[in-house]
Amino acid sequence: MIKKLEDTKKAKPLFQGWEEAILWACMDKTMGDIYVLDEKNPISAMAALGDFYFFAGHPDETFIRDVCQEDKLGDFAILVPQNRQWEEQIKGGLQGRVKKCLRYAIKKEPNIFNVEHLKMAMEHLEQGYELKKINRDLYNQCLTKEWSKDLVSQYPSYEEYENLGIGFVVVHNGEVVCGASSYARFKRGIEVQIDTKKEYRRKGLAYACGAKLILECLDRGWFPSWDAQNRNSLALAEKLGYHYDRAYTVLEYRKK
Repeated sequence: MIKKLEDTKKAKPLFQGWEEAILWACMDKTMGDIYVLDEKNPISAMAALGDFYFFAGHPDETFIRDVCQEDKLGDFAILVPQNRQWEEQIKGGLQGRVKKCLRYAIKKEPNIFNVEHLKMAMEHLEQGYELKKINRDLYNQCLTKEWSKDLVSQYPSYEEYENLGIGFVVVHNGEVVCGASSYARFKRGIEVQIDTKKEYRRKGLAYACGAKLILECLDRGWFPSWDAQNRNSLALAEKLGYHYDRAYTVLEYRKK
């Protein structure tokens, strides 16, 4: 049976060299959890935060079976295998319920942002669109819509979001239409989440929101880590100053 690991340092060697903000959040115990089979001497581990599950160490079919039996994955999950062996174990254990996809890793470079460029990006909003920091009312509004809930849904309450997170939205006619926020928080920074309501895309809203969030992070001494779900997200990241690292495989799980 898998167990939550309280002393996350014991799993550090298993994730060594894997530069992902969600892993950092789990390891430093700001958000998320690490699960293992053996708490004293873990050789296999899973880091879980929100929709993301990272599998590391010795590929173990027992581990995958226990994850499924305990229903840890919910209705949807993004499973990230450390290597091909883990990928095969996951596909074997979740036959017919996973789809192989590509995501795009962005380099973790803390000193690459052009502050003046980002300030200019915030000035490109059309008339009638207003950039606002996420407060209690906007937090609650984000939760009511499927497209915007991931901006804040990893924080069980506004108080926790206010304490750990940070984010900004574009409001049009009183409605949130775009947002950039901290999907997750680790001690030295955040994992960026950007979403735009479908009919408001290609208006530069995500560009302005993203720029504002990055600037706020820089002011706080936080690193705004970015991981791109698709090529559009990658293009926006590069426009804001990030640099592409590599494509990598994930397995998207959907509960039948």
